[in-house]
Amino acid sequence: MRLVAAAALPPIPLHGLRHTYASVALAKGVNPAIVSRRLGHATVAFTLDIYSHVLPQVDADAAELIAAFDWGDGHDERALRLG
Repeated sequence: MRLVAAAALPPIPLHGLRHTYASVALAKGVNPAIVSRRLGHATVAFTLDIYSHVLPQVDADAAELIAAFDWGDGHDERALRLG
């Protein structure tokens, strides 16, 4: 606790550290299966149900990656759209 006080950090209970790890890991793009396994959850779905609040930015980042995809010569991206 002296190190925490010296660093002027708020004390965080162990469960809070687990939650922080999961939130940061998912937000940084760590595979949800890895996060789930490290937390000891029975399923990835459970992990995603609990920590889905961090996923909107991850979803936006994924959309940007797909939008920036270089389809290369000879590929018509319009042909790949659904509908």
